[in-house]
This record gives sequence, C-alpha cells and structure tokens, in this order.
Amino acid sequence: MKINVIIIDKKGKDQLYAPLIEHYKKISKPFAKVEVIELFDKEIAKAQDISPEAAQRSYSKALEKYLGSGINIALDPASKEVDSFEFAKLLKDSVTVNFYIGGAYGFERDFLSKCNNAVSFGKITLSHKLVKVVLMEQIFRGLTINHNHPYHK
Repeated sequence: MKINVIIIDKKGKDQLYAPLIEHYKKISKPFAKVEVIELFDKEIAKAQDISPEAAQRSYSKALEKYLGSGINIALDPASKEVDSFEFAKLLKDSVTVNFYIGGAYGFERDFLSKCNNAVSFGKITLSHKLVKVVLMEQIFRGLTINHNHPYHK
C-alpha cells in the first residue's frame, strides 16, 4: 500500500514536528509506504497576497496533478468529522491513498468535488505542521486497526 500526504506548505526542516513525521513514516512501514509531499512555490506565495480566491486557485493548480491515481481524500474542516474507525475504513482495501491538506485559505469547492472523499478532524484550527502530525498518527492508527495490531487500545 502507498499513502501520499500532499500538503500546501513551505518545504524545510521543521525541528519540532519533523522527527514525529519521520517516526510515523517509519512505524507505518510494515503496513504501507507513507510519503509526504510539500508544495509551495512563487505562484502560491503571490496568489496568497492577492486574495483568498486566487490562493485557492493556485492550490488547486498545484494539487490537481496528484489526483490521477488512487483514492483521493481532502482534509477539510467543513466536511464530515470521522473517528479513528471510520478513518481506518478509508484506508482499507486501497492500493494508493492520497491525502490533501490545503493552504491557509482552504480548498476550492471544485477541487473537493474531484476528490473521492473529504473529512474533518474537528472544528478546531490547527497549524499545517500540526495537522500533518495528527494525520500521520491517524494513518498509523488506521493501518493498525485494519491489521488488528494492538496499538489502537
């Protein structure tokens, strides 16, 4: 199984969260190969200075090239909240799963409509770096639920 976490976020070594991301990638290896793809370019930076709508369009343009294969799931605070068991079902029986974390202004509705699903981790606002860690933990938890591993107890 292959899981991609595709996020609109500046690339770079984050000394606080990066070790946690690497930890979850490593412990997920028996179940899936997890890759984090960070996207941020001059076009996105410029669009964010113009307007929220321009920013969303630039996010869609950057993210759409990853929509081609597998199950596509956007993290969207306005979407359905899921618990860990519902989240695990999203991973079950899939060869490739792509998770999308939008930029500061979220997703265009058109991008969300191109995804197979959109889920929320709740109504609180989390930084991109922190939501990436939460997603990585939930991916590992979901994989362990699906494989009857004792982690989820």
